[in-house]
Amino acid sequence: MVERPLIGLPGRRKRIGQIEGFPASLDDLLVDVYFADYARSVLAAGGLPIHLPLDADPGDWVGVLDGIVLTGGADVEPERYGHANHASETEPHRDEIEFALLDAAIHNGVPVLGICRGLQVLNVHAGGTLDQHVPEHARYDLTPSDRSHAVSIEPGSALHTIYGHEVVVNSLHHQTIDDVGPGLRVTARAADGTIEGLELEGGLVIAVQWHPEMMDHTDPVFGWIVERARR
Repeated sequence: MVERPLIGLPGRRKRIGQIEGFPASLDDLLVDVYFADYARSVLAAGGLPIHLPLDADPGDWVGVLDGIVLTGGADVEPERYGHANHASETEPHRDEIEFALLDAAIHNGVPVLGICRGLQVLNVHAGGTLDQHVPEHARYDLTPSDRSHAVSIEPGSALHTIYGHEVVVNSLHHQTIDDVGPGLRVTARAADGTIEGLELEGGLVIAVQWHPEMMDHTDPVFGWIVERARR
């Protein structure tokens, strides 16, 4: 049997009172959550998803993980890129953990796939900035699996190896990349110029603005992270 590489999934922390269906007596308890589609996609690609709680030391995680998927969720705190907060709902502790996780992963050569928020985390971590509110990109009038627009991909990039010249994707984000962080390469754009893909020099870190896990659990980008993790 082929051993499944361990792929870490950090998520967001919520109070149970923010989630319907639980007794009121549990309102102040905390849960860590992310969409199950991330884990299902990692499993479908041959990896073993591992939940990463916000309480553990990111350096300890990297010592045992073969790869990391930075999942979607709350906005990155604008103070991290020198802007006042005018349209962002943030979770600063999650930012702190995921920035440290990226530091450790890059230092130790652990491959990373960023999705939606994960793309934005990668850009801000590298010194880039975000446009805090672009509501027309949040296509909540469609189902999550609906493909709303095409993305053009740069030849010679990892994303080009995965998808080819173009891929049609969904759109579930209200923030976009503004200034690109030093050391990052823009490898995918929408027709309106929106940055949809970034890669870190060295080929071990890629990120996309769309949600591949919601369109198809066998999306090839999960094959990329699992294959790189096996190395």
